[in-house]
Formats: sequence, structure tokens, C-alpha cells
Amino acid sequence: MSVLLVACSAVVAGARSFAAIGQWARSAPQAALARLGARTVSVFGVRLAPSMATIGRFIDQVCPGDLADLLECAPVGADTLAVDGQERPRSAPWRHSGRASARGDHRHRDDRHQLRVPAKTNEITCFTALLAPYDLTGVVVTADALHTQRDLARFLVEDKKAHYAFTVKGNQKGLHHQLRALPWTKASAKFPDRTKGHGRLETQVVQALTVSGLGMDFPHAAQVAKITRHRTNSKRTRETVYGITDLTSRQASPERLATIARSQWTIENRLHFVRDTTFAEDASEIRTEHGPKNMATLRSFAINLLRAAGHTNVAAALREMSYEPFRRPLDLLGIN
Repeated sequence: MSVLLVACSAVVAGARSFAAIGQWARSAPQAALARLGARTVSVFGVRLAPSMATIGRFIDQVCPGDLADLLECAPVGADTLAVDGQERPRSAPWRHSGRASARGDHRHRDDRHQLRVPAKTNEITCFTALLAPYDLTGVVVTADALHTQRDLARFLVEDKKAHYAFTVKGNQKGLHHQLRALPWTKASAKFPDRTKGHGRLETQVVQALTVSGLGMDFPHAAQVAKITRHRTNSKRTRETVYGITDLTSRQASPERLATIARSQWTIENRLHFVRDTTFAEDASEIRTEHGPKNMATLRSFAINLLRAAGHTNVAAALREMSYEPFRRPLDLLGIN
């Protein structure tokens, strides 16, 4: 357990690699090592920090599922789970990583789990593997257009007793054409939503139509949505996307559909961006055994911990932790 606490504390302090975690441990004062439960090696009570080799073996060999469970990376109590994938060109032999992000309400979002996808396949094949460990009863799973697949919809509704909210684009030509041809001018259920941030103003109008019983060519489809987005920053853009869900109009109003749609956009900006820019995950040289998965879990744990403490800028929070790297991370972890 002390090795795990050392790894968590070091990553919260900004460590990005086994070597950095080992260096943090070597530099830790006796008071910090005592709080972390490092073993005593002499009658004088001297604490010995775990070596970089010990830390590397632990992260490489510990079961990713056990580590995720230990760090509470399961979507318990969430109402929405956003799933997304991202290209990892430098992390051979892994081509993509799939990420799951659980959401309890609009203020709280946690990066829950990541699964690496072998280079000769794609994210679709690992969708079920990513979500299989979780009890998703009643959870709304959102995903981008790549995952708008009939088998995945059946897996969620029939096997996991969950709900789906998928984006529909040109990769599903027949379904996309069906949605475009619907009588949207007659849609009375609408919700306008306006947000501002990062120098950008976005207005989103969501229209919803009930399609259950109309023979929509998609399993368990109950509602479809048309989302028109207007963005203004240095230039003005307009985008129209469609969505499909098994949620009925009673279960999801246009306002809730707007929130669900925004949750999928959030995983890209709050998780991918932070992990790539702040933790330089794309450039990570950790590639052996379970190392990539477990380091991803440690980074996710650090992000979630910092956000739970009220930090909105993870990079700034890591700098703040680094000012007192052997006290502030341990305080944040609640280690006495």
C-alpha cells in the first residue's frame, strides 16, 4: 500500500514517469515517508523510500481493474457515462485509447477508466470490454458517431440494462438520411442553450421527436434529436448534428438531451486535453505490461482529486502542489 500511496502522491505533485515517481520518493523527507507508511529499516526508525525499480514493477504488474477499484474509478451513482477514444500515434503497439467518464451532475465529472486498443483494430471492438466491468443499470451512456452501432445499442440496453445516447453522422448513411428527412419544422419540443467560455460563445438549440413505433432502423430507438450549434469566437460557425436514444420523452426532455449532448463534448476538452497537455500522456514512453493502463489510472485519479478539491485549472493546481511537494499532495490525499 505504501508504494501505491507514494505513486499517487508523486503524480499529484506532477510526476509523469516511473523515474519521476522514483525521484520524488528518494527526495521525500522522513516525515513524509512516515505518513506514507514506508517501512522502517533500522532500530533508529529510519524510513526507506521504495526504489524506482520497485515502483516500476508495481505499476507494471498490478491488475488494472483492481487498481481502478481501489482508487474508486467505477461509475457508482453516476447518471451519465461518456465514452470516447483518441488516437495515440506514439504509443506503439497501442493505436487508440478508449476512455470512460462518469458524471453525477453538471458540476462534477470524473475520468473513470481507460482501455488501450491494439494497433490492428479500433475503438469499436473494445467498447464492450471497456464497459463490461461496470454495473450500468439506468446509466445513460453517450458516445460519438463512431460508436453508433446497432450491436452496441443492443449490448447497452439488453445486456447492461443501460440507456444510450449516440451521435449520428455520415458513417451511418441510411440512418442519417432518415433523421434528416424527419419533419423537424413541426417539432414543438425545443430547448435553447447558451454557454460562454474560453473566448467562445455557443448557442445550441435542441429539437426532439418521438420515433418509437415508427420503424426507425435502430434497436430500441425511442427519440431522436436535432442539435443546431452556433459558435462565435474569431469567426462564426454553424453546425447541425443528430442524435438517437432509447430514452422516451418522459425520461429525457429536450433540456436533458442538451445536457447529455454537452457531456460528450466535455470528455474531449476536460480529459483528453488535460492528459495530453498537462501530463504529456501522448509522449509517454511507458509501454510494457499493465504500465500504460495503470499510469492512466493514476493520472485520472490525480485530475479527479484536484477537481474535487475545487481546482478548475489542473496545470495551475499541479504547480501549486509542486511548491510543497511532500506536504500538499499528502494533505490532499488525506494521509495523516
